[in-house]
Amino acid sequence: MKEEAGVPWTPPSATRAYRVVWTGDVASTTQPEVMRETDDLLDALRWLADRPRPGFELRGMDGELLATNAA
Repeated sequence: MKEEAGVPWTPPSATRAYRVVWTGDVASTTQPEVMRETDDLLDALRWLADRPRPGFELRGMDGELLATNAA
């Protein structure tokens, strides 16, 4: 087992069918942050709908935009 900075290495998690990303400020040039990954579309849509502010996007495995919570 390889360790860096005292933390054991863990393999990357399996790719999920859907991911909710935080795009935040549209003018920002940083990459969107992945907030949630799931294989359940309804779970992802409910999570997205429960966010109190706009700026989140639901994307498919291929990166295609499926939904947004924009105001």
